[in-house]
Amino acid sequence: MLIALPSPVRAELASLGDQALSDVSGQGGIYLSGDVSINEMGGPVENSHFGRCDDATRKCGARFAWRLKETGGWMVLDDIRGNFSFEGLTLRVRHVDSGFGGDGELFNRDVLELGLPNTVRFNDVRFKIAASNTARPTDPGFLQTDIFSVEMRGEVVMEGNLLVFPTGNP
Repeated sequence: MLIALPSPVRAELASLGDQALSDVSGQGGIYLSGDVSINEMGGPVENSHFGRCDDATRKCGARFAWRLKETGGWMVLDDIRGNFSFEGLTLRVRHVDSGFGGDGELFNRDVLELGLPNTVRFNDVRFKIAASNTARPTDPGFLQTDIFSVEMRGEVVMEGNLLVFPTGNP
């Protein structure tokens, strides 16, 4: 009759020593979710070129400019604004020592792996892709040619990983 009765189970938490902890392995990395708004109303700079987004005579939004060659022109993402959200972006360090047509064996180093989130939601995201002769629109002689404009609303499914390969010696 005593066998049929449940007995209470007792367990005690105990700290692990350094040797025991060194035998434990886990997964490293970061899992990110976010909701990002970029210049929904315009940036903090207001001058003859920049202003509020409701002023049609002025530009608003963030700007990224990069030069492809030291003496070349500038590629630009301009007037970036809107809101996007995501869940499940992962960041981790991964060692590459095989694959890539044999190049991985030669590389044999760590890379940053961005695990793309399954779904990214866009709400009134806008930007322009352009070419410019200067990095900043306030530089003397500024000329910019807008190549095309992008407006996004809705959801985009993203799958896979993006690997960032370091160059140079730290």
